[in-house]
Amino acid sequence: MLLYVGLGTLGFAILTAFFYWQGVRGRRPVVDIFAARRRFSEFQVELQTTFLHIARSTGKPRGLRWTHCDWSDSIAFARDRQTGQLLALAGVTISFEAIEGGDMEGVEAVGNLRNASAVFFFDGDWRTVGRVVFNLNPDEAIEHFKATYERVFDEQVP
Repeated sequence: MLLYVGLGTLGFAILTAFFYWQGVRGRRPVVDIFAARRRFSEFQVELQTTFLHIARSTGKPRGLRWTHCDWSDSIAFARDRQTGQLLALAGVTISFEAIEGGDMEGVEAVGNLRNASAVFFFDGDWRTVGRVVFNLNPDEAIEHFKATYERVFDEQVP
């Protein structure tokens, strides 16, 4: 009898811990999106510089070297529907040049400017891994990925 009570108590403790862990793991982080947006504006120049440095170091697109990013005023904020992470997509026009001896050398389209959205994410502070969504401005990117991202501000952010 004592064995059954002990096993029942142990089982109850395991189930309680499991459901608690599921609840904690599934909880979205609480982010003050207005403060995060202000912080993005305060450090926008530094974030853009960091983005270009990291993007240049990725080696993507293959055979091309990043030469310049011309930043637009278009910025859209979104939240990842699954994780709750806050994102900023900033409009950018990117210039490339072919790497000497690479596959893209001699390709006429290399000199074409590329419209894109630079992706930043908030994890207590704004960061980037140099990710870019080519051929879509920030509004178009959110619309294209609407199953994954939801807009958090309806107005354009200057």
